[in-house]
Amino acid sequence: MRTNVFVASTLVATSILLCTSIAHAQPAGMDGNYIGAGISAGTTRDTVRDEGEVFGGNIQGRFVIPQTPVSVRGAVLFGGDATAIVPTVTYDVPVGKNTNLYVGGGYSFITSNGQHTQLGNRDAAVVTLGAESEVSRNVIIYGDAKWAIDAYENSNGDALSFQTGVGLRF
Repeated sequence: MRTNVFVASTLVATSILLCTSIAHAQPAGMDGNYIGAGISAGTTRDTVRDEGEVFGGNIQGRFVIPQTPVSVRGAVLFGGDATAIVPTVTYDVPVGKNTNLYVGGGYSFITSNGQHTQLGNRDAAVVTLGAESEVSRNVIIYGDAKWAIDAYENSNGDALSFQTGVGLRF
C-alpha cells in the first residue's frame, strides 16, 4: 500500500514539474518599439450621406510598456476628406518567434467631424485586432483591423478598416 502511495505521489509530482517546464517554453514573441507606414482601406459606407469606402495610407507605432504584455499604440489613417487619429492600448500575445497577436481598444478622433475617413465621419470608440512580426533585423510587418462603433453622424452605423504596413524597430 505504501508503495502504491509513493508511486502515485511520484507520478503526480513529476507531471506537475513537467507541466511547469512546458508552460515556460512559450514563444518569445516580439518586443520593442516601432513606427511604420502602409496602406489602409475603409470597407464600410455611410448610407445616410451615400459616401463610399475610403482607400488611403496609415502611419502606425507601438510603444511597449516594460515588463508587461501591454503596448500603447497610435495610428494615423489618411486619404479621405479628413484624417483619423487612433490611440489604443493593446494586450499582446506571443504566438511564435518574433511574432505577436494583439487585441485592444481606444478612440478614433476625426480631424474634421462630418468628413469621411476610413473609420467613419465622427469620433468613436475603436476595437482593434492585429498581428505583427519581425521579419529581419529591426524590420517589422504588421496588419490589423479597426472597428469603430457608432462612427457615422446621423446614423448608428459602425465602420471597419484594414491596415497593413512595414515598420522600423527602434
